[in-house]
Amino acid sequence: MSKKNAALEYHSTGRKGKIEVIATKPCQTAQDLSLAYSPGVAEPCLAIQQNPEDAYQYTAKGNLVAVVSNGTAVLGLGNIGALAGKPVMEGKGVLFKRFADVDVFDIELNSEDPDEIIRAVQLLEPTFGGINLEDIKAPECFYIEEELKKTMNIPVFHDDQHGTAIISAAGLINALELVGKKIEEVRLVVNGAGASAIACANLVVSLGLKRENLIMCDTKGVIYQGRTEGMNKYKERFAVETSLRTLDEAAVGCDVMFGLSSKGAFTPGMVRSMTVNPIIFALANPDPEITPEEASSVRGDVLIATGRSDYPNQINNVLGFPFIFRGALDVRATTINEEMKKAAVFALAELAREECPDSVCRAYGNVKFSFGRDYIIPKPFDPRALLRVAPAIAKAAMDSGVARQPITDMDKYVETLESLQSKAKETLRMIINKAKCDPKSIVFPEGENEKILRAAQVLVEQGIARPILLGNEAKIRSTLLELGIELNGGATIIDPATSEKSEAYAFELFQLRQRKGLTLSESRRLITRKSRTQYGCMMVRQGDADTLLAGVDANYAETIRPALQIIGKQEGLSSVHGLYIMVFKKGIFFLADTTVRIDPNSLELAETAILAAEMARMLEIEPSVAMLSMSNFGSVHHPQAERVRNAVKIVRQKDPGLAIDGEMQADTAVVSEILQTNFPFTTLKQAANILIFPDLTSGNICYKLLRQLGGAEAIGPILMGMNKPVHILQGGDDVMDIVNMAAIAVVDVQSRNRS
Repeated sequence: MSKKNAALEYHSTGRKGKIEVIATKPCQTAQDLSLAYSPGVAEPCLAIQQNPEDAYQYTAKGNLVAVVSNGTAVLGLGNIGALAGKPVMEGKGVLFKRFADVDVFDIELNSEDPDEIIRAVQLLEPTFGGINLEDIKAPECFYIEEELKKTMNIPVFHDDQHGTAIISAAGLINALELVGKKIEEVRLVVNGAGASAIACANLVVSLGLKRENLIMCDTKGVIYQGRTEGMNKYKERFAVETSLRTLDEAAVGCDVMFGLSSKGAFTPGMVRSMTVNPIIFALANPDPEITPEEASSVRGDVLIATGRSDYPNQINNVLGFPFIFRGALDVRATTINEEMKKAAVFALAELAREECPDSVCRAYGNVKFSFGRDYIIPKPFDPRALLRVAPAIAKAAMDSGVARQPITDMDKYVETLESLQSKAKETLRMIINKAKCDPKSIVFPEGENEKILRAAQVLVEQGIARPILLGNEAKIRSTLLELGIELNGGATIIDPATSEKSEAYAFELFQLRQRKGLTLSESRRLITRKSRTQYGCMMVRQGDADTLLAGVDANYAETIRPALQIIGKQEGLSSVHGLYIMVFKKGIFFLADTTVRIDPNSLELAETAILAAEMARMLEIEPSVAMLSMSNFGSVHHPQAERVRNAVKIVRQKDPGLAIDGEMQADTAVVSEILQTNFPFTTLKQAANILIFPDLTSGNICYKLLRQLGGAEAIGPILMGMNKPVHILQGGDDVMDIVNMAAIAVVDVQSRNRS
């Protein structure tokens, strides 16, 4: 699929767009309704009328930001209008929520009149706790922000200006330290005179750069005193007395060049003319003013940052605005002032100098980051950014007197911030990046299926796995062409009907199953025509593929039966077992057995628990296992409960170090308060993250209900105990389900290889 089609499908699949509104209070009964609306809602209305600050107590105002735009300067697209800019504003809301749990309404205003925009935003003040101005062209954006900050009593922040400036300034502080220069002594050239360029210039001056050492250029050249062409009052502030007239001239002997302009604006000659250990921030998107390769080919002492994620030192606004607003909202700041912006700068700069935790390195494919020329700014997915920037913002707001609700216990506040961070998605990203470190070959028997082909594209593009697609080669290539998918040699296509290995596979299958009633002719038919799953399993058995994923076009039994017959279970196990990973907003749970053992005995239950714990450890999650039942620790005398109790004893004998307890009911297992209060003798120190069901009926029902009604993302089914890694897909799986399963299959292979 082309990137264009992939982007359009991403936005249009399922619920349209990227956001929805979810109620935070129950509204299931008549009593709920009477509290949510009439007559109960009158009480908070009257309270707010008496004390307007109570709006923060009784409404969502304190965690609600408006992302406001008129679409006149959208990303690299220019003036595309308010409506066309809406996907970007929704995306901004997604980032606010993802990184700092800040709720957003996007507001697109169909006007290019600055005064109309100012008045519209002023009228929104009762609704929101803060205003994030976005993608409004210069110079109107300066006037709009200035007027709103004068007249509104909530934070107003133009991210295109200040977000870029804050992240750039943090990177500059660290870059100067690495090259041994002081900010008050360096010469800096800024190419660009729009919103972000002027904000960057203002901030670095406030941090100590001498104004006379700063040269600003626009499309007309150097902004100098006396120039009249293309000037406005905001550019005028940076007009200097100089004989320099072009960017080439300004670059000679300068220490730092900031590019906030366009692709190719910096030439190799400019880089060559800079002073020793030059610093270049080439921030044009999507293509920088000069690439790191181009700059480094000119001289080896250059330190460069860009706005792109595929180069070191990405200057990314997502390191700023979510956390800045989080801190400002949490102290009910009336504005975001210079002190708060500087606090964010220093917090980010200091964070980059700290040792980077393994969790961040894993999120980027196990690349080791340490403070230096290729790591001057934290990574966007560094979870510590929230914990450093938001408190710094809150403290600066308090110290500068703009906080209406000061935080009295900062340590407690940091703990609250930690609770906002979802570990579930980070775990999924960690799994994918573990796979990318050592990709394996995955055979897909349903290689003609459109979803498999789309997933194969993702696997190839992201370097997660090497797909092997089984099917009619002409049909697969035709479908790839229709879908606009280019695999660029990253996948292999095999037609079992014409494969030179089919005869060997057929004979091996005959040898394996001849005493189970299989003839050689039937074996040939299975391998070449009837069942591509049989062919795929033989590839794994013979070592021609590392693992197999199948099931989108077949029922579960049709997929697992050939795997059991050809690959079989691990030696020493009584059976194979099934597991689902359920991904919720606040965490991950492992549910087993949900797909294989219908009525397991105590030994099989014990095997399920041990294998599920091994799977959790493989994914770097510490297991806490609950053996579920209708009974709590002997409260019911029944053979089923007894079977579960015996399973716990077996597990403790086989794996004494595993945190496991039972039998227990489901709510006891997942609610720490119930477990610790009612059953203080339990050996579990925390709520369980692995739930072992007493039979297939309960496990299967539970995972399907959680998936459909509980909003959980289900990954699976994962087969545990197979002699070689084989995993099953489901007919309803979407492309990302297949990608996630593929990543788990690769990590499974990696783990077995290490063992």
